[in-house]
Amino acid sequence: MSIPDLPPLFVEGYTDKLSYTPGETVGFHISTSSSQYSIEIARLGAQRQVFWQRGQIPGTCHPIPDNASSHGCRWPCELTLEIPADWPSGYYEATLQIEDDGGNFHGRNQRRAQGIFHFVVRPARPGQNTPILLQLATNSYNAYNNWGGWSLYSYHGRGGLQGHRVSFDRPPNNDYFHRWELDFVAWAEQNGYAIDYAANTDLEFHPEILENYRLVLSVGHDEYWSAPMRDNLETFIAGGGNAAFFSGNAVCWQVRSEDEGRALVCWKQRYSHDHAFADGDHALLSTLWSHHLVGRPENGLTGVGFLHGGYHLSHGQLMDGSGAFAVHRPDHWVFADTGLGQNDAFGGEHTIVGYECDGCEFVLEDGLPVPTGNDGTPRDFTILCTAPARWHPGDCEWYDRWQKGHSGAAVMGLYNRGGTVFTAGTTDWPHGLAGGDSVVERITRNVIDRLSGAPGELG
Repeated sequence: MSIPDLPPLFVEGYTDKLSYTPGETVGFHISTSSSQYSIEIARLGAQRQVFWQRGQIPGTCHPIPDNASSHGCRWPCELTLEIPADWPSGYYEATLQIEDDGGNFHGRNQRRAQGIFHFVVRPARPGQNTPILLQLATNSYNAYNNWGGWSLYSYHGRGGLQGHRVSFDRPPNNDYFHRWELDFVAWAEQNGYAIDYAANTDLEFHPEILENYRLVLSVGHDEYWSAPMRDNLETFIAGGGNAAFFSGNAVCWQVRSEDEGRALVCWKQRYSHDHAFADGDHALLSTLWSHHLVGRPENGLTGVGFLHGGYHLSHGQLMDGSGAFAVHRPDHWVFADTGLGQNDAFGGEHTIVGYECDGCEFVLEDGLPVPTGNDGTPRDFTILCTAPARWHPGDCEWYDRWQKGHSGAAVMGLYNRGGTVFTAGTTDWPHGLAGGDSVVERITRNVIDRLSGAPGELG
């Protein structure tokens, strides 16, 4: 007798918001092939700490709309949880579990399945326990999520097609927090740094949170920013607040929030299809911030940008690269207690220069790189380190005034505009922290300690 095929076993879900404060209620939207499931919620940091569990929850299978990737699943709320007052701010991961008996056939093993999604808990009292806020790159998580068929990329879109709108109301299918931000968070907590957490869009929808901090952090691959997000952070900096971008390819694409923050729109290289193009409102085109029609390169915020950066050890570019930065100004306070000298290299063992990198246009004066300012980088931007980077030839379609195979550089540096803005210029900086690189750790400490201190301590 043949053993019949069993239907797929699955459980997956999402929350009704990206972030919450203690006392708010989380709505869980769950779909499963099983009649019941369990859920475990843990905070991820230096340790994985379980905060809540529940089992034998009745399960229901819900249909997936054809436009789920762009307009959400629209599943009903199956479970709620009021966040207790003592839950600390952080990144929380919900793990769903189901199992069956394999159909009760001899030789067939019991089957198990799980689904994982996340939400952020903001602090109940912003800034009370720390002057540091890490806004997580939740927009990037969504941009690369092709659950339901499409993301903002064609390489894994159904039929090779690229979407231009992505909804947060669907299960995630990537682990971007684990790839970059978790390494940074674990290192920070292990080394005694208290940090408050928020989602990207909290800079847009809860900008008042910024008033309570000295330092705002961006880590890893913080690629997609709306105009209100950027406006609010630049206002914070102009008022004396500080920012540190331990990230690369940061603030690359301009997005627009829709559905009260539950969806993002970005037409990218197809910007002429954006209604803002037909309306003549080119400043809000959902394309590259550095596109000449937008006229607001990310360099004006971060000090660097992808146009003058590119790839290192990725996308087929500089695959023999060292993954290291070369030092240009070793006497700067950023390098205090590192022992680095002129032209010394660091970070190569853990390839801190990798994947995607940001840079700026510069010339050499007395053998040292100095920004031209032609690309939007502030003229007082101090270039501390560089490493080679290069665009993929196909990337020129993103920017209709750029040549194929453009070579640039990953650039680490900083500038002052009321407050101080530091940038590492590479997505993979956290890899050095995870690897225990003493120089990367010392530089990170120097930046955090200086920029999170009281105004009189900045020097």
